[in-house]
Amino acid sequence: MKRRYARQIAVFPRAPGRPEALLVAGALRLLCRIGRHGATAFKREGDGKSPKAVLRILRGWWRADRRLPPRTGLALAPARATFGWCDAPGHGQYNRLVRLPFAASHETLCRTDGQYDVVLELGWNVRPRVQGRGSAIFLHVMADAGTGTAGCIALPADRIDRLLACLGPRSRIRIR
Repeated sequence: MKRRYARQIAVFPRAPGRPEALLVAGALRLLCRIGRHGATAFKREGDGKSPKAVLRILRGWWRADRRLPPRTGLALAPARATFGWCDAPGHGQYNRLVRLPFAASHETLCRTDGQYDVVLELGWNVRPRVQGRGSAIFLHVMADAGTGTAGCIALPADRIDRLLACLGPRSRIRIR
């Protein structure tokens, strides 16, 4: 029997300018966090806001040294210690996966705080890539404090696997 995955996942901010949100995937409802300053239709690098947009799931990784692979319809790969993400506007690799060490501003995908134990790259500012429009909108594990993100969608560690089980290659995430 072929598994049915959620096609449309919606993220509803609870209040304007706030990071609390509700993620809905079919019958599944999960509290999550978005950008620490809420969501916007005019996303810019460093604004602390999530883009109001429909986002494809482009690819994802999990930390094989910290957990088992998630059950999901997505093709995920183990994260490597050499994986980084360039967040330096003006750099030729802006908003791209890069190999560490990397001289320009970047973040590592093998974080020690567990937030990227599972991380999905969402299709924001990819084609065409516009410098300064925001990089790396990820879906990832929420920080222990449950604070807002730099623009990503974050779920508690004990809930992210429930969402991943609902996701497949045609799933789209809409931040409202």
